Amino acid sequence: MDPLFWPSETNSFRRFTPESLAAIEERIAKKNPQQAKVNWKNKDQGVEEDKPSPQLDLKTCKKLPSLYGDLPVELIGEPLEDFDPYYSDHKTFMVINKRRTIFRFTATPALGIFGPFNPVRKAAIKILTHS
Repeated sequence: MDPLFWPSETNSFRRFTPESLAAIEERIAKKNPQQAKVNWKNKDQGVEEDKPSPQLDLKTCKKLPSLYGDLPVELIGEPLEDFDPYYSDHKTFMVINKRRTIFRFTATPALGIFGPFNPVRKAAIKILTHS
């Protein structure tokens, strides 16, 4: 099989950091003006646009396919950058537990006060994802 289609083990799993969140916000900011132009043109022409969909093997509450390699022990239960291309412009991160189950969370403040890097929220996520 072509190695381009197989995710590299070293590149698949990256911690979700404030820099990751800033990169997502930057992609969203770039996409919005472009999306508005495309929507305006399609509306004038009456064209339906094809919207991307999430990968079926990376859905929430499913096991991470072995194709993505072994999850390093230090990243189990930690917030990771989402490697599903569908979520590249969504404020989300994923957490994978010991049983390789995928959990997805929003990076917006929970209850309006607990950001994604807040220790209380991190503890709550660890408790929720613990197998």
